[in-house]
Amino acid sequence: MPPLRRCAPSPRGGTTLVDWRSQIHGVRWYGLLRGLLTKSRRSRTSSGFTLIELLVAIAVMALLAIVSWRGLDGMVRSQEVTRARADELLVLQTVLAQWSADLDALQPIAHTEPIAWDGQVLRMTRRSTRLPEEGALVVAWAQRNTEAGPRWLRWQSAPVRTRAEWAGAWQQAAVWARTPGQAERRGETVLLPLAGWQLFYFRGGAWANAQSSGAGSGQPRAVGDLNDASARIPEGVRLQLTLAPGGALAGTIVRDWANPLLGGGKS
Repeated sequence: MPPLRRCAPSPRGGTTLVDWRSQIHGVRWYGLLRGLLTKSRRSRTSSGFTLIELLVAIAVMALLAIVSWRGLDGMVRSQEVTRARADELLVLQTVLAQWSADLDALQPIAHTEPIAWDGQVLRMTRRSTRLPEEGALVVAWAQRNTEAGPRWLRWQSAPVRTRAEWAGAWQQAAVWARTPGQAERRGETVLLPLAGWQLFYFRGGAWANAQSSGAGSGQPRAVGDLNDASARIPEGVRLQLTLAPGGALAGTIVRDWANPLLGGGKS
């Protein structure tokens, strides 16, 4: 029996026989092609970033990383400067506190010099703070060149009990300020960088250079009794420090000390 056919109208007015099997086969191919096209569109929409987009994203992330690093570096540098300034300020405060403590502890002793400045070294005779008291101390302050540059230094002797011991320590302080040996260096403490320093004494109602104010040249001499030694302590002492450049602290610092027994509230 011949296959089923149907009659379709012909554009020319006749009829055309169409094979049902060919039509069904064409419909299958159409469906398959349509599915492939749809899948291709979906794969393109969900395939991810393009190469250009990835390069742009990497460039932006690199720029953000650089900006963040520079910000952190600036914060670290700022903290280092602040820490250095705080450390130098603490050292300066400690040194000035020791300076005031030495002046407050000046001890006039008969036939000795309580304080003397010769333009390079300031020597003082002060009482000890140790209990029981072992004797007086000779301390000296001077500026001297070291391996690290000009520094302000302090020297302290062992306790002295006799005039001979005091005279030896007084002379040793002068040697330490100029040409120190190993024996003299054992008593020194390096304090801080210093470009220069000056001293002024307050006497007779006015400030004057300590070396020309009649305070003595610093050479041991036959000072009289205790009252004579006490009179050689000035009413006030003005310290003028010129800090070394290049540090966190710079410039000139002035520190006044008033003799609590003679100077009253002068500053």
